[in-house]
Amino acid sequence: MAARRPHQTVNEQDPTAGRPRTVFIACAALAREVRTIIKKYGWNADFEAVDAALHFYPKKIGPAVEQRLEKTVGHYERRVVVYGLCGAFDLDAILEKHDAVRPLGPHCYEQFAADEFGKALEAEPGTYFLTDFMIRSWDKLFLRGTGLDKHPQVKEMLFQGYKRVVYFSQEHNEDLIAKAHKIAASIELPLEHKAVGYGDLERRLVAIMEGREQPTTSRTHDGRRGLVEDAVGVQS
Repeated sequence: MAARRPHQTVNEQDPTAGRPRTVFIACAALAREVRTIIKKYGWNADFEAVDAALHFYPKKIGPAVEQRLEKTVGHYERRVVVYGLCGAFDLDAILEKHDAVRPLGPHCYEQFAADEFGKALEAEPGTYFLTDFMIRSWDKLFLRGTGLDKHPQVKEMLFQGYKRVVYFSQEHNEDLIAKAHKIAASIELPLEHKAVGYGDLERRLVAIMEGREQPTTSRTHDGRRGLVEDAVGVQS
């Protein structure tokens, strides 16, 4: 008589059973928007955020993302890392190693603003960009992270090459617009506001979830080949 196999629960047979098939691992600077996009499309997904303060130490971004990817091995069919390169030039190699994917783009400015980002730089290369997150976290993250809160004399060094501020807003919020004006005044630069919504960040995440090619712009960087358009012979 054959021995009976030990009883196995569904989760023991398949660790992914009953769980979301996708996990989003996102920079905290994009957390609010990514959660909103997940809810909008009704994706059954888990979410994890990585400390946005790592932007001041970009060499730490890759290891922080990899640590989270290692914890999710075997638990999800799809792992989406929501980051630009942001100075983490090892990031795409880490994603390839772990069979993960990210929305294309060098940073959140291009991801949100799409073609508007390139147009803004063409109009004025010395443009300093703001997003909703940057405005919300300006005092706590930026001023403290740069030391500007305690050493206001470094302001000239930080902003000497800039000619204007462009605020790419994700949501219409009068308080954030007012704060953007306050920030621009504090660094003595004129402000221009452009409402861009979630832009190509949303469109690229949808493309990932639907298994389609991601949309790109003349400023899209895929982390390996340089500008996507340059890779196929189109001038940026």
